[in-house]
Amino acid sequence: MKPPRETTIVVAKVIVFVLCLLPLGHLAWDVAQQTLGPDPVAALEHRSGDWALRLLLITLAITPLRRLTGVAALIRLRRMLGLFAFFYATVHLAIYLVIDLGGFWRQLFSEIVKRPYITVGFLAWLLLVPLALTSTKGMMRRLGRRWGKLHKLVYAIGLLAVLHYLWQVKYGQKIAVREPLIYLSIYLALMAARLPWPAWFARLRRSVRPESGA
Repeated sequence: MKPPRETTIVVAKVIVFVLCLLPLGHLAWDVAQQTLGPDPVAALEHRSGDWALRLLLITLAITPLRRLTGVAALIRLRRMLGLFAFFYATVHLAIYLVIDLGGFWRQLFSEIVKRPYITVGFLAWLLLVPLALTSTKGMMRRLGRRWGKLHKLVYAIGLLAVLHYLWQVKYGQKIAVREPLIYLSIYLALMAARLPWPAWFARLRRSVRPESGA
């Protein structure tokens, strides 16, 4: 029988897993009901890309939240969230390649040259691939310290993903600039939270997680 703490973590993982699948289910439902609007391909691309970015930012938020709250078990959810971010990014790319480009993959290279937002988006996906492939405990043991260095690529990936979204506004993708700027602000805040904590942040941490008498 698993100890209570392990049972709680298993339950939390199941809940997170189901929650991460809900956007895909919602997307599939809208496809079946034909309620994606006048440009269904664009809707599929944008919604899958939105969830890839959201899950990537949630993954980046795990470490600051752990430091702020002292709940070390949050780290146990990070790998699943990161893999779902990669999954939705792959769905996003697949929709673009298979449906938008109609399977003419060679056109992708000309699009990469012509449109910088596609360049940075494709680069972000490429950098996610080795992180997904090395996300297992076995690869962590094999790579040792190199694993941590490799997975710091997620910081650059986050910036590339935000730039990919922001630059779509410039290239007339019918996206309001406010939402990409919100994501950029969240990304910058998450990066700032990784800097050495100033005195006010230390006080905030103590207010969220009161020091025990032990």
